[in-house]
Amino acid sequence: MDRMKGSARLMIVSDLDHTMVDHHDPENLSLLRFNALWEAKYREDSLLVFSTGRSLTLYKELRKEKPMLTPDITIMSVGTEITYGNSMTPDDGWVEILNQKWDKKIVLVEASKHPELTLQPETEQRPHKVSFYIKKDKAAEVTKALSECFVKHGLDVKIIYSGGIDLDILPQGAGKGQALAYLLKTLRAKGKLPKNTLACGDSGNDAELFSIPEVYGVMVSNAQEELLQWHAANAKDNPNIIHATERCAGGIIQAIGHFNLGPNISPRDVTDLSDTNLEKFDPAYEVVKFYLFFERWRRAEAEKSEIYLSNLKAVCGPCGFYVHPSGFEKPLHDCVDALRQCYGDKQGKHYRIWVDQVFSTQVSSDIWIVRFKKWEISGEEQSGCLTTALLSSKDASISQGLTWLQVHQTWLTGASASDQALWFF
Repeated sequence: MDRMKGSARLMIVSDLDHTMVDHHDPENLSLLRFNALWEAKYREDSLLVFSTGRSLTLYKELRKEKPMLTPDITIMSVGTEITYGNSMTPDDGWVEILNQKWDKKIVLVEASKHPELTLQPETEQRPHKVSFYIKKDKAAEVTKALSECFVKHGLDVKIIYSGGIDLDILPQGAGKGQALAYLLKTLRAKGKLPKNTLACGDSGNDAELFSIPEVYGVMVSNAQEELLQWHAANAKDNPNIIHATERCAGGIIQAIGHFNLGPNISPRDVTDLSDTNLEKFDPAYEVVKFYLFFERWRRAEAEKSEIYLSNLKAVCGPCGFYVHPSGFEKPLHDCVDALRQCYGDKQGKHYRIWVDQVFSTQVSSDIWIVRFKKWEISGEEQSGCLTTALLSSKDASISQGLTWLQVHQTWLTGASASDQALWFF
């Protein structure tokens, strides 16, 4: 979050499972819609925060399975861990707060006296979180008994039941809501309090997110009964919290529009990508638009027209070149010509493209350097490369778009494509 000099225009704080990520959508369309919107219109001056009940291990597994963006901040294990940036640097100040009146050994001993509780896998047990499975009809009784027991031991803990099966025991100062409050306090102290914050969730452990003052909230349309009941009892008259009519990430996009937090039309919802009303050159939008066209071309969702290829050549410099991740160099115009060979080769197949962490730097009056990660899912394989592009506005119009001069790619660690000949751009 130190990459920005001032306050974020928007900070989105979103749960993952069944909120940002729709596990009932094999094509991941709502997630991809959000990705395109975020990278085209928000990444440069806004903050993306994932707040998940998952441990680090399960979070990394999800990233391998789904087309997810890289957040600026990651809150894991039901608000007990806060990390920053790509390196996921932990917040030591948060750890000190959670250590107060917490004893994991006592929690485990007392919980073991309740046979209704089944300990979750070791990956889900964290320094400040002990997690169990329990049947819904036993949850209230066991929660009450444990709460009374921990008070007698002088512990200050909270017990969160969510998803109709998960029971998490945390320090009283922990939880998704407290982690968000701490994060906002930290940003305020640095003079970087976001202009707007939107919290997004679907289950009981997300309720705390909506209790933070001056935060907008969206319960996605598929929100679970426990969260809807909490809302009815505690926040039904709060106009800053809505129950979306769209599922998962689609509901997040809907909330952005409902609260007038910024642009809410994803490039993936635009049929004709050449029909734009840009007021200035926008390198991030150019990148998102180009790779979305490339996906549609290979899926045969765009018309096989020489006009498209001519327009594409027109925005590629005549001397422009492309360096493939494997190292070979090729003129950009030859790359465009090669597109004729791959039209529709992914039709009817599981194939998607998305870009992540698109950042541009204007290095002169008419030149931009744009760096981003370009990802593809093809079947069960997920491949990605680090991309650096040189774009120019010289002799270009805003409606036509920037001219691509150079594109250089290198494989991300462990993410090279098995068939590198099919990696075109």
